[in-house]
Amino acid sequence: MILTIDIHGLVEYDAIKTLEKFIANAPKDCEQIIVIHGYSQGSVLKDMVRNPNKLRSRRIRRRIYTMNQGETILELYV
Repeated sequence: MILTIDIHGLVEYDAIKTLEKFIANAPKDCEQIIVIHGYSQGSVLKDMVRNPNKLRSRRIRRRIYTMNQGETILELYV
């Protein structure tokens, strides 16, 4: 199962809380979460999602960077 979340327009603190809650509430069979963070209005959210010291959920196995600079895929432990 793959889920998608869009965090455009959130400040970093709210985006972290929203993502951590979304990941914690994701079904156990969820393999990936596509995070749409954007990149043209600045890189704060992109850097936050891609930085393991900022987004610290234990369910995240790895981060996958795609050709689309405005999204990051979080691969989860199943």
